[in-house]
Amino acid sequence: MAFKAPTPTPKGLWRRTPPAIFPPVLGLLGLALAWRRGEGEFALPTGLSDMFIGAITLLALFAVLTYVVKFARRPAVVLEDLRILPGRAGLAAGVLSLYLLAAAIGPLAPSEARPILLLGLGIHLLFNIAVIWTFAKGPAEQRRVNPVWHLTFTGWIVGAMVAQSLGLPQLGKVLFVVALVAGVAIWAASARQFQRESVPAPLRPLLAIHLSPAALFGTVAAGMGAANLAQAFAIISAVLLAVMVVKARWLLESGFSPMWGALTFPVAATANCWLAVGGVWRLPGALMLIAATLLIIPIAAKILKLWAKGQLAVKTNAAIA
Repeated sequence: MAFKAPTPTPKGLWRRTPPAIFPPVLGLLGLALAWRRGEGEFALPTGLSDMFIGAITLLALFAVLTYVVKFARRPAVVLEDLRILPGRAGLAAGVLSLYLLAAAIGPLAPSEARPILLLGLGIHLLFNIAVIWTFAKGPAEQRRVNPVWHLTFTGWIVGAMVAQSLGLPQLGKVLFVVALVAGVAIWAASARQFQRESVPAPLRPLLAIHLSPAALFGTVAAGMGAANLAQAFAIISAVLLAVMVVKARWLLESGFSPMWGALTFPVAATANCWLAVGGVWRLPGALMLIAATLLIIPIAAKILKLWAKGQLAVKTNAAIA
């Protein structure tokens, strides 16, 4: 059988923007917001976190722009990206990044941040519909529960956290309940599946995503004044993180890949959670913030380097517009 050469990317700017760029962008946004909280908690020099947030916001806006251009060339390309796991994970992270962009500018321009939050909610709803449609039309293997489902269906908790920060507590409570139902269902299904099946080494970094909902539920519960619930989720996040650390060699057995982007946002969310809960979690939160910084920035830099070299789209099989 003759070898078939890969289809070359047609000429034109950003025709093959890889969705895999969004998980590290989401992680960097989460880290920047965690540093904003840490700056207030520990009386650090003011303005440093805003400089960091400003730089990451520009990066996030550029990443969004490149995918919007790809989408504008051929809207159906989104459905093609959704057929593969890196595409679904990346696009889900891109949607959640919109929420964090609203949170980033919230303290400076709340009237401009709220429309971004609402835009994120609308796009998130459409994204959920598109994913469900893809599952219905695609092979059964696509419908297997995996940690990326948290980004898609439990990701409303990110909107809840941002709604709180923008002075919309009732919206935050509604989104919290929706996300909690989805999150518990996905955790339960994942636990049953994990007992029956082993996870291939290249996909194991995605397991870190299970940490994100616990941390985010704790952050939102703290914002609602539900201290006991916040403490419970802080403990759950600590247990999940401890398991990740103990199993780090197994988790990362296949070596560095763009899938490592899935490690970034969970650790940033955990640092933010522990700082938000406060009390006995204050010092662990500070240490976690430092550890998250040392982990997220190198991973994000390596993935950004792959993107700049044009290798990220090939490695993650991104669709071509």
